[in-house]
Amino acid sequence: MLLELNISDFAIIERLNLRFCDGFNVLTGETGAGKSIIIDALGTLRGERTDPSFVRSGCERARIEGVFSITDRPDLLPLLDEYGLRDDDDQVILSREIIRESGRSVARVNGRAVSSAVLRDIGSRLVDIHGQHEGQSLFNSRTHGDMLDRFGSLIPLREQVGMQVAALRHVRDELETLRSAAARRTERIQELTFLLEDVHAARLRPGEEDELLRERALLQNGARITELVATAYALLYTGDESGRRTARSAVELFGAISDTLTELARLDPSLQPVAEQAADLLYNVEDLATRVRAYRDAMEFDPARLDAIEDRLTLIRDMQRKYRGSVDQILEWAVSAEAEIERLTRSAEHLADLEAEERRLLEEIGRLAAELSQRRREAGDRLAHAVEQAARDLALPHVRFAVSLVRTDDPDGVPLIEDGVERRLAFDRTGIDTIEFLLAPNPGEPLKPLARIASGGESARLLLALKSILSRVDDIPTLVFDEIDVGVGGRAGQVVGEKLWSISDRHQVVCITHLPQVAAFADAHYVITKVFHDGRTRTVVGRLDDAQRAHEIAAMLDGTPVSEHSLRSALDMLERARSYKQRIERAPSPEPLHVRFESAQ
Repeated sequence: MLLELNISDFAIIERLNLRFCDGFNVLTGETGAGKSIIIDALGTLRGERTDPSFVRSGCERARIEGVFSITDRPDLLPLLDEYGLRDDDDQVILSREIIRESGRSVARVNGRAVSSAVLRDIGSRLVDIHGQHEGQSLFNSRTHGDMLDRFGSLIPLREQVGMQVAALRHVRDELETLRSAAARRTERIQELTFLLEDVHAARLRPGEEDELLRERALLQNGARITELVATAYALLYTGDESGRRTARSAVELFGAISDTLTELARLDPSLQPVAEQAADLLYNVEDLATRVRAYRDAMEFDPARLDAIEDRLTLIRDMQRKYRGSVDQILEWAVSAEAEIERLTRSAEHLADLEAEERRLLEEIGRLAAELSQRRREAGDRLAHAVEQAARDLALPHVRFAVSLVRTDDPDGVPLIEDGVERRLAFDRTGIDTIEFLLAPNPGEPLKPLARIASGGESARLLLALKSILSRVDDIPTLVFDEIDVGVGGRAGQVVGEKLWSISDRHQVVCITHLPQVAAFADAHYVITKVFHDGRTRTVVGRLDDAQRAHEIAAMLDGTPVSEHSLRSALDMLERARSYKQRIERAPSPEPLHVRFESAQ
């Protein structure tokens, strides 16, 4: 609900602060006083396009701010959380600045700058503006289905259809993928089979290439290794190099050293640790000699083995070039190839399962959509009857209204049995119906699409008739009507007022009107005037008390100056409105209205 509207330097409005009530708010005033400018300001808060011409002459920027209560729209809180704009669980503040020089506008929600799209997303859920000259949702056939489904309480059933359609689209996407891959399935299986055969034939194993490279290096240096091992062993153990005794071996040398130090330790016990160290060195040298001998005895340098290693390395590198990867990668691909071959081999079976699921979903969608369509027809008949009755109340006695539900054949659509014959019908997430409101405003004329038939005045009254019926299922809290009573005569004015006031039972209603009969039903009445000061024109808005209301309605009836007759008629009109409200028990019994009559000066 709109609690407060602040406007600065917008068109001819210099400064304006409006506090609205939660019922039926009426704005009246002379033509050109600035009533529609207030509607334009509200439109900017809904994210509508702005223009630098909106900025008041001589000013750099215009600013509009609206304070909204969202206690009646708790569903907005998750949206505010999604955009990171939530400050208060009870209120939200929308604002917009229009900069003359750049022509740009800056939108804010709760003080944080947002894009026009975000402002539009939030603002359109708070305020709905209706006027006879704008492209209203009523005259957009794409919205008719939503209106009908809300009227008939069919949204839950439509959502069931939507969920099944989403599941069907997923299945069809999988089917398309499988069918498009069918042409390559055999080729792909063959590619993967070749990979597996190559890997199995090559008997690749992780780390084999490194092992072969090390072994090849040993074989290529076999002669030098043999020479070095023999020299090391001779020096350690025999002291014989190239079959000729040249010196004592390391074992003999360390043995002599150990014996000498052991003898010294017997003579001088303080050398015992030295003797033990020498003994340890002897043992280590003997162990080293044993290890070198074992390595020498195990050596085998077979030239044929070197050839085998070269052949193996050539095979491995051929595989790496062919599959463009390392041995470890090729082995991983071989493992995944087995799984993919299994999946591709089973794809025909999977395809059959998906086709069966597609048939099942089509049948389920057809069943749900047929039920939805039948209930739409019933709701459409009820809506048409209610609209025709409301139109008669609004001085459109000959209007015929109907809801058209059209189905289109589609070979890929859902099956539906009609008169014992199966049809395949096009569908989407909303069902199988193309919904459009039809109208015949005059006797003898055929029903035609609403947007092509209704004139300006008829459009306004039809919108009011529909709004009065659909208001109980409309979730937008604030409805703004801009001169919706244009083309309505005095006879229907009382009914227009009744219907607008009845809508305010579930919504806050703001209405700009020229009809005194409508103004008489206001819960809060504001008058808009244009004043001249210091060579400038500005708009002033004030809320009227009961006595001021009577004078304003009298002026609307008979112009100014207000006569005693017109004032009495205004009082009668206000009393009729109060009686109507009291009769339907929407308001407590009011005190009688007393207004002092003043002669016109």
